[in-house]
Amino acid sequence: MTDHLSHGEQPVQINDVELCIETFGNPAHPAILLIDGASASMLWWEAELCERIARGDRYVIRYDNRDTGRSTSYPPGRPGYTFTDLAGDALGILDALHVERAHIVCRSMAGGVGLIVGVDHPERVESLTFVSTSTGEDGLPPSSDELADGIPAAPDPADSGAVVDFVVASAKACSGGSPHFDETAVRALVERDVARARDIASTLVNHYAMAFDGSSRDFASLKAPTLVVHGDHDPVLPLPHAHALRDAIPGATLLILEGAGHDLPKPLWDSFVPALLQHTRGGRP
Repeated sequence: MTDHLSHGEQPVQINDVELCIETFGNPAHPAILLIDGASASMLWWEAELCERIARGDRYVIRYDNRDTGRSTSYPPGRPGYTFTDLAGDALGILDALHVERAHIVCRSMAGGVGLIVGVDHPERVESLTFVSTSTGEDGLPPSSDELADGIPAAPDPADSGAVVDFVVASAKACSGGSPHFDETAVRALVERDVARARDIASTLVNHYAMAFDGSSRDFASLKAPTLVVHGDHDPVLPLPHAHALRDAIPGATLLILEGAGHDLPKPLWDSFVPALLQHTRGGRP
């Protein structure tokens, strides 16, 4: 179901980079900027999810990170950017849309982007939400053995069918055996994702080759109200990562999604969306 809340995909120029964005809802409402993780285009913030959030009187923004979807791509294995550049992209999108302050929602790898934005540019941040991410500190449990067993060998990027099969299998492994994993829906999403990518070879590898230059920032320095969201089946970052993140950020709260892995499955949107709307209702206390 759609209420025609999407304003359609559009390219925006941020310095020397072209990024593809899509917005949902009324620009006069509080803005929520969705930033996804490694190799994930905007499609992984499903349009239906964006519409549900927008119906809560929010202005929802999703976009293709560099090397995903229709945004600027770089040669495979040679990303010409760092996490700080990605943080600059997020702020540039807000500038392009004339959004002074936004609620920032970061998933997985993008937690590093949220950390940089939150510490270096607190005046732009109404609140932070970290989904399926981590402090990255020593001593936290590693990814599960089942995760490694479930991810197949990297495909030939020229074989789109093999790429689709690889990404679907990887998504299934990252779900951690979640009862909510919908392989049919994921395959349809992945087929669209692979078809619209500028360079799928770069999408598959470049975020993993990128330098993390945000290690000088400290989660304890974050001032914005923060919500941590994590699945109890997450095989990539097991649940103790969420507890560590919650404990590291002053005043942060934790929402555990029962039956979710390293994903945000549709059956759990009834838990996630109201929590996000409540979290973004008041902004700073």
